[in-house]
Amino acid sequence: MDVSGTIETVLAHKSGTIISVAPEATVYEAIALMAEKNVGALLVMENEKLVGIISERDYSRKVMLKGKTSRNSFVREIMTTELTTANPRETVEECLRFMTDKHIRHLPVVVDGDLRGVISIGDLVKHVISTQSAALDQLKDYIAGGYPS
Repeated sequence: MDVSGTIETVLAHKSGTIISVAPEATVYEAIALMAEKNVGALLVMENEKLVGIISERDYSRKVMLKGKTSRNSFVREIMTTELTTANPRETVEECLRFMTDKHIRHLPVVVDGDLRGVISIGDLVKHVISTQSAALDQLKDYIAGGYPS
């Protein structure tokens, strides 16, 4: 399987929009924003600094299953603060392997403390499929004689 490329390449194909929430927001506000933007996680930002991440998984395990309510709970109470981040120079393969091993679906991309974006496992799978499709098309052209000798 071809999983070439870097995280920088993956980020270049994304909109660059970072969807975030403040730690003081209610969990309800965070979940509503996730639904509106059709994403599974939000970065938690305080004074333009990345301080955590909140996911649907955090909600289901730390609010719903514990009998709390989303309108009376705050993002800061359930967000993940021990963040794992990626560097744009890391390879797609390294991040796929890491995310799979650690059972995480979202990785903030950071350089020298500066947030560059976030990638999801879906972004990486999409990149791999696109790379494989391009390679297959080139092979088909080659076999069919589409390249000059």
